[in-house]
Amino acid sequence: MGNYHFNRNALFLFSLLFLLSVCNVIQASRGRGRGGGLLHPQQCKPRCNYRCSATSHRKPCMFFCLKCCGKCLCVPPGTYGNKQVCPCYNNWKTKEGGPKCP
Repeated sequence: MGNYHFNRNALFLFSLLFLLSVCNVIQASRGRGRGGGLLHPQQCKPRCNYRCSATSHRKPCMFFCLKCCGKCLCVPPGTYGNKQVCPCYNNWKTKEGGPKCP
């Protein structure tokens, strides 16, 4: 009977460690640790304000930049280009296949 409890406890511990590992992989795939995806959500607005500062289409730029930053936790530096710094931001596409993030 004692051996049964040991095996059950060991299985529980292994399952818990496995779930923690899976959570870390999921978190990394959502942007953290991927090319600058280390922003906190409250940092998105100032970063997007700068990112969209040079466009004449500020309102849609801010909308999509904030949406992309919220998902990827990354905004490329500068007002244009440099998207390779944020793979999640760079690779998110519209239904038509164009870039979703400004």
